Amino acid sequence: MDNLIFKYKHAKILIALRDGSQSWYLTSLAKAAGATYVHTCNFVESCEEIGFITSERHGKEKMIKLTEKGAKVADMVASIYSEISNQQRMQKQAQPTPMAPKPSIPNPAR
Repeated sequence: MDNLIFKYKHAKILIALRDGSQSWYLTSLAKAAGATYVHTCNFVESCEEIGFITSERHGKEKMIKLTEKGAKVADMVASIYSEISNQQRMQKQAQPTPMAPKPSIPNPAR
């Protein structure tokens, strides 16, 4: 299960689902995560099996929601990715900036 959550697109799917202000369907979820429809379907199916996600059919579309357990996991994943992003930002800021070359001084003796 550890490789199920820490894959980048899987994490993006879970993080996107945290946004409860919109209804998530497989197509919109795939687009938000930058994943293919099939990849998203397979991940959602795996998450349903372990109780992180529920889905219900609305005609041809399948509406996806996080369960309480899934919301906790999604929050933790978002926190981890946020921490990684902060660490990378701090490392970039700590790197010394390259010094500009000193301008050459013309030799007046010539």
